[in-house]
Amino acid sequence: MRILYGVVGEGMGHATRSRVVLEELSKHHEVYVVASGRAVAYLRERLPSVHPIWGYTIAYRGNAVRHWQTVVQNLKGAVRGWPQNIRRYFEILREFQPDVAISDFETFSYLFAKRHRIPVISVDNMQVIDRCRHPAEMLKGFEVPFQLSRAIVRSKLPHAFHYLVATFFYPPVSRKRTTLLPPLLRPEVLEARAEEGEHLLVYQTTTSHLSLPDTLQRAGRPCRIYGLRRDLTEDSVDGNLTYRPFSEARFIEDLRTAHAVVAGGGFTLMSEAVYLHKPVLSVPVSGHFEQTLNALYLQKLGYGAYAPRLTLEALSSFIGQRERYRESLQLYRQDSNLRFMAALNEQLAKAAGP
Repeated sequence: MRILYGVVGEGMGHATRSRVVLEELSKHHEVYVVASGRAVAYLRERLPSVHPIWGYTIAYRGNAVRHWQTVVQNLKGAVRGWPQNIRRYFEILREFQPDVAISDFETFSYLFAKRHRIPVISVDNMQVIDRCRHPAEMLKGFEVPFQLSRAIVRSKLPHAFHYLVATFFYPPVSRKRTTLLPPLLRPEVLEARAEEGEHLLVYQTTTSHLSLPDTLQRAGRPCRIYGLRRDLTEDSVDGNLTYRPFSEARFIEDLRTAHAVVAGGGFTLMSEAVYLHKPVLSVPVSGHFEQTLNALYLQKLGYGAYAPRLTLEALSSFIGQRERYRESLQLYRQDSNLRFMAALNEQLAKAAGP
């Protein structure tokens, strides 16, 4: 089977999840991968061929989405990006001619498939916003951003052949052709064995440089911090804080031995921490409702806490309740990636037809 696979480049969680799927699919099928943003470099390190396209990006300032800057940024990007995408479109049409498309919240592959009446399978975590019912009491105070996010997600990949939704929480499904499945995890995470450590693993890329270090220093616990200082080539120590340049292997090592995790609301790290039974204090990016929803469910399940801002009070309360979170996490089980891949292969077979 010839598969066109699209990966959105905004947020590395899409790339890490897609890497898992692509490594399996490539064993049995011809796969043409298109990706945008940072996903291109990440996937090219692990796959023989990845074709760059232009894709939507989000503008941030501090720990918040800047909506107007996002619009301007994407209008400027489209001027150069769309000609590149048009060339890629005709290249696929001429050289590959796919039988089915898989989209990880990526528009180019979806539009190509719809134009040529090719079945599209959605593989992501975002569709949980639109294709499930969420408790009204949990959404209290978030009604407007929820409705806006649901409208955006619904418009992204409408009328796909099937929606496979990665999730560690399971609200009731409200729409047809939707299957909720455990998160897709990197092999390195699946092979990791959790141990008890003293340090907090901190992952923040958009938080203010001023408030986060001060809060962590005042907490007094050893912290290993990723993402905040991207210029580093080696560790930088400041009291109880150790800033680290990103290394996938060392990050997973620090995750599996962490006392707990302090991070945004990104789905991938949250699901990896849940798998390794590490409590999470989630501080979502303001204006990014998908992250907020992840954090609200994390808190509802007792796997950690949601905080709109990282304060000393929020951090101290989280650490003080860590054992309660650990007890809830002990109930979480996941059978590798077997369920997800079985469901995907089933939908591919259905999409291919008799």
